[in-house]
Amino acid sequence: MTDVTSAKSAHRPHHWRRDVIELAALFTAVAVADAIANLIGHQPDGPYLLVASAVALTATAAFHTWWARRHSHAPPPDATGTEAGVAPVADAPSPAAPGETVLWRMRTTVRDVPGSLAALCTVLARHGIDILTLQTHPLARGTVDEFLLRVPASLPARELSRAVADAGGSSTWTERADAHDLVDAPTRVLGLATRTALDAAELPLALRQLLGRCTIHSLPAVSVTGRATGETAPVEGVLEETVMRLRDPSGGAITVERPYLPFTPTEFARARALVELDARLGPRVPRGEQVLRLPEGDEITVRRADRGDLDAAVEMHGRCSEGTLRLRYHGPVRDADRYLDHLLSPRFGRTLAVQTASGRLVALGHLLWDGDETEVALLVEDEWQRRGIGSELLARLVALAVEAGCENVYAVTQASNTGMVAAMRALSLPLDYQIEEGTLVITARLAAPRARSLPQSPYEQAER
Repeated sequence: MTDVTSAKSAHRPHHWRRDVIELAALFTAVAVADAIANLIGHQPDGPYLLVASAVALTATAAFHTWWARRHSHAPPPDATGTEAGVAPVADAPSPAAPGETVLWRMRTTVRDVPGSLAALCTVLARHGIDILTLQTHPLARGTVDEFLLRVPASLPARELSRAVADAGGSSTWTERADAHDLVDAPTRVLGLATRTALDAAELPLALRQLLGRCTIHSLPAVSVTGRATGETAPVEGVLEETVMRLRDPSGGAITVERPYLPFTPTEFARARALVELDARLGPRVPRGEQVLRLPEGDEITVRRADRGDLDAAVEMHGRCSEGTLRLRYHGPVRDADRYLDHLLSPRFGRTLAVQTASGRLVALGHLLWDGDETEVALLVEDEWQRRGIGSELLARLVALAVEAGCENVYAVTQASNTGMVAAMRALSLPLDYQIEEGTLVITARLAAPRARSLPQSPYEQAER
């Protein structure tokens, strides 16, 4: 892995002028060739002269092509804008003028031969593009180069990809970046490792931020009904082009998919190192709680929950009515207890618990990682409903989603669940409503930037 920082580049040249000149030269050449053919063709030795001219033109064109290829990898200009040993020319690109720029992440594959990376960097410089960072991923055939670029806002992504292809790049992929990507790769990986070490629920998020836009599924070894799923993976993991499978330390497998871009061995090694770190540290959930006072005067405590709260959650189920459980689980009430072990696992998301001053659990709020989407779900014991607990939990779950870099969250409920609908509307976020077979799906658009730092939620700071 290599990190490189480049200097300022130059304006991209006006290619349309060159195209017009070449087109005019072509028409002129055709006209001259037609005149010469008519003049010489009627002479006694005319056919022989035409053949000799064709041979000479072919040889000249071949020599020109060879000469251009030989000098295509010339050294880049020095600080004065001239090449080593070459006098400055009138049409040399001038330094880039200040203007609006945007950040792009770009990945492309080049041949593993001397000069291939230099040719690519030269083309980027001609388009006024700054190379802020560069990482190399060696492959069996070729090398994958990953850039963070500062690109003129007027340069379309399609033209950027075309220029890279002309310089020898293949399988080029581009994505808009932000200021968080300016952190160098070792620092970013260490930050993700720290997040994973502090909270087991961070592993899927850390993998997603490490590998870019991808879909991550945690597949349990045992289903919620108690049957073995057969999901597993070798200790060393499996890498298959755009899919990698890693052994989940808590049982089962973690599948990472990125259809648009194959994973490199370097990325696979980093992901496997994060999973190994999680396995060595074992189950862990950050401890912290916050005491709130309800309008009626009762005090409640909001904290993180895990599988250690399973018995208390089952007891809360026993105090809930069938209607409340049916609105939450959308299925037979008798199966409600089976979902708790899955829901309380930090591997599948984060859970907030609300308990009274006596220590009784009265509400649960879940933020669940669902592939590349995020679901929020609430369950409040009947006796404690209509007191603002659901709205408080939902607001905190959405704050966690924002800190995790989620772009939206969705809730699955029924139109008759007016409490959940009102809580979603109280978020003051853009909402989308969709009815699917009698089920209401409400999606809140967060438009949150990708998180790069350790979340610091209010409930994680003890206030006692």
